[in-house]
Amino acid sequence: MTTLLIILHIFVSLALIVIVLLQSGKGAEMGASFGAGGSQSVFGAGGGTTFLSKLTTSAAVIFMLTSLTLAFVSGKGGSSSIMSSKDATKAVQKKSAAPMQPPAQGKPLSTEPVQTKPVQQVPQAPAQPATPKK
Repeated sequence: MTTLLIILHIFVSLALIVIVLLQSGKGAEMGASFGAGGSQSVFGAGGGTTFLSKLTTSAAVIFMLTSLTLAFVSGKGGSSSIMSSKDATKAVQKKSAAPMQPPAQGKPLSTEPVQTKPVQQVPQAPAQPATPKK
């Protein structure tokens, strides 16, 4: 289905480009007064503009509908979780069912003070810079 929509979307977009390029601009009526009035005779007198404008409108509507449909279909992708939903619920149940364990049995914490190394002091720089001797 997605492949069919993509092919239709590409076809409609190319058709829309061709239809828009076939239309004459706003200044084309100016050439009719100088003898270029027969350029639209294929579609009849003035019928070309209405036919091409209706064709442009319908192609644009189809283009928008395929765009929205493709966006909707691509947004319905699968979940990105590495765990299935069953595994996730089992993991939650295991965590909630696990009893509280007492602290590890071993040597108790000592109350002796911790010995630290003395911090070496960095000598301070002189307050005034040395003056050169002359």
